[in-house]
Amino acid sequence: MGFLDNIFGNNDSKVTSSETLKWNELTEIQQLESIAAESYDVPVLVFKHSTRCSISRMALRNFEREYAIEEGKLKPYFLDLLEHRDISNEIAAKFGVTHQSPQVVLIKDGKAVYDASHSDIEAEDIKSRL
Repeated sequence: MGFLDNIFGNNDSKVTSSETLKWNELTEIQQLESIAAESYDVPVLVFKHSTRCSISRMALRNFEREYAIEEGKLKPYFLDLLEHRDISNEIAAKFGVTHQSPQVVLIKDGKAVYDASHSDIEAEDIKSRL
């Protein structure tokens, strides 16, 4: 593993692992309907990640490191943008957010109530909006 991989991670990695965060994979456009429905019971977070982008990798790692949201208070989804750009486009249309990468979108009661991208992605900001 090279020096930059140690800093930013291996850019070929498609799935992230976190000890405190259990990601749900977002791989089908049809999941957006169930995500909207789920968000009436528990807020849903979608993390849109470009697996080949070092900035996106850094934002993801920082988010996972800072994540301190009690299980059951938020349902987090992970979207691999390189594999599923069509889903990202549908998120933009369905929830009225401009596509960014990396980006988080917080959904409550079927609507996007918050989104942030790049260095503005902060786990504490998400937690404060729950």
